[in-house]
Amino acid sequence: MQFLLAFIVAAPLLGAAAALLPPPPGLKGRSPEQAVLRHGVTVTGVILAAAIALTLGFDHDAPSRFQATTDISWIQALNVRIHLGIDGISLPLLLMTALLFFLCALYSYFKLPAGPSPKAFVALLLVLESGTLATFAVLDLLLFFLAFEMVLIPMYFLIARWGGAQRQAAAWRFILYTLLGSVVMLLGLLLIGLKSGTFDMVALASDNGRELTHTTQLLAVLAIGIGLAVKTPMWPLHSWLPDAHTAAPTVGSVLLAGVLLKMGTYGFVRILLPVTPDGMATFAPYLGALAAIGIVYGSLACLALARKGNKGDLKRLIAYSSVGHMGFVLLGIASMTPTGVNGALFANIAHGLITGLLFFLVGALKDRYGTADLDTLAGATGAALYGRAPRFGAFLAFAAVASLGLPGLAGFWGEMLALFGAFDPAEGLSRPAFLTYTAIGAFGTLLTAAYLLIVVRRVCMGDPKAGPEHAVADIQHYEFAAWTPLVALTVLAGLWPAVLLGLTDPAVQKLLAGGNA
Repeated sequence: MQFLLAFIVAAPLLGAAAALLPPPPGLKGRSPEQAVLRHGVTVTGVILAAAIALTLGFDHDAPSRFQATTDISWIQALNVRIHLGIDGISLPLLLMTALLFFLCALYSYFKLPAGPSPKAFVALLLVLESGTLATFAVLDLLLFFLAFEMVLIPMYFLIARWGGAQRQAAAWRFILYTLLGSVVMLLGLLLIGLKSGTFDMVALASDNGRELTHTTQLLAVLAIGIGLAVKTPMWPLHSWLPDAHTAAPTVGSVLLAGVLLKMGTYGFVRILLPVTPDGMATFAPYLGALAAIGIVYGSLACLALARKGNKGDLKRLIAYSSVGHMGFVLLGIASMTPTGVNGALFANIAHGLITGLLFFLVGALKDRYGTADLDTLAGATGAALYGRAPRFGAFLAFAAVASLGLPGLAGFWGEMLALFGAFDPAEGLSRPAFLTYTAIGAFGTLLTAAYLLIVVRRVCMGDPKAGPEHAVADIQHYEFAAWTPLVALTVLAGLWPAVLLGLTDPAVQKLLAGGNA
């Protein structure tokens, strides 16, 4: 188990280095490009297999205990250690990350985005995977920061070199926003480490802020929270996201929504809730307010883009939907209750599966029509996917109803538990304020249903003979292979939520009790 976790974190870096080397004789296939793409599928597949083996070997009777731990001294002068471990909070995120990277590598093998060298594409993809996996596995504040920053450069190049229109501006905006947020976050992490005498996240969580003064906790929450809020992204620090999603290649959008946004909310749960509980309690009402605004803002922006005549880009619409969905995650965290935090963690996984599927589908739709503009796609009567490409239309309709939180699918449980948590927040928080946030969030679910149903009506329905193009290819075999696991897991998590909640709840109970439960 210890070796498996270290292998999962380090193997993508070794795979990235190997991708830049010439392929061995006999493994080139039809071309060196095919060989390096096959290498990406193989490496991500091996990492996914290792993550599944780690999950099977995980002691499910003790999900609140850190398992598969490695603890080695690294920088003695700063008391920084290479400390790895997983519990019921990080394991689902680790597994989902490994799955999404494998599906993206598989999709890219058949549909490589236009751009420069495939070697560079695969190497960047694997470096990105290592950084995201490490973020969910490390248990040292400085290592967390390094892993958090490690993803910025590969994602910047994936957008800037393999993206669509306006990719350079979108890539610069992405990296400037996240770097500025990270600089502030580093100051907060250093403040905690220097004031408490350790950067070890397990020791800090067990101490539960007792070594930190109230002022120190307030400063730490403000500084770290800004950096995490940019990555989440929380309104009003979200403005880099729509441009990045619109310009990114399909797999870049899938990974940005499915994995990178989760790093921000994971930091709130793993660091701020247990390490600075008093500071979080002070800022929780403001976090809840911003989360509630984000839910409604994201939905209204999507409604505006979905309306006929507004030239709404479907990729941009789904990006704004992420602002709303991540608002539910932040609202659950702000409640500081086991119910709310469990809902936030569940919504994280559900959003990764469902929005990842939506970006796959919209990317494929853009490849078929040459545009993601909703007015162009829908034409005069609608794009009529049900008539032209029925399986494609069925997948898109499924992803839309899953995203709007239909009961029985994964999107329902996270949002419902987050609202329940806000309805009865932790002791000491203003119940009238959180009741207001709950009402706003519930209203946001209605707006979410409205814009997604408009999208389904305009893209899936209509006259098959009246659209901009009569012949539309239905789902290809590689698309079916990349999308079906996401559909299956969305249904599984929706029908059997105990699969996730059984892992997260004991760990959340212990985390909120300061490591004493």
